[in-house]
Amino acid sequence: VQLVESGGGLVQPGGSLRLSCAASGLSFSSYIMSWYRQAPGKERELVARITIGGSTYIYIDSVKGRFTISRDYAKKTLNLDMNSLLPEDTAVYYCNARDSRIYPPRDYWGQGTQVTVSS
Repeated sequence: VQLVESGGGLVQPGGSLRLSCAASGLSFSSYIMSWYRQAPGKERELVARITIGGSTYIYIDSVKGRFTISRDYAKKTLNLDMNSLLPEDTAVYYCNARDSRIYPPRDYWGQGTQVTVSS
């Protein structure tokens, strides 16, 4: 399984970015997909999750209304559209694939992409 994130960078407050995660080596349609982030000195936290069927979404409160998670089954890609970015969104963002068909579920991670929101 390989997850490769892209799209991070430096953006001013109020700006937008789109993160993408290209998945390979897995049955993409069978995995719960998520974005996590980790800011310096803080624990990694779940940002957004989309279910296998793509019909259910979870967002942490701080990004609701600003971030949108989506998945493209044909391209095996997970996306995160981030708008109205705030300095507190600065973190390394990680793509996560969870195989919930087994117990305990198994998680796979990408290498992360840096998002910096600063003027």
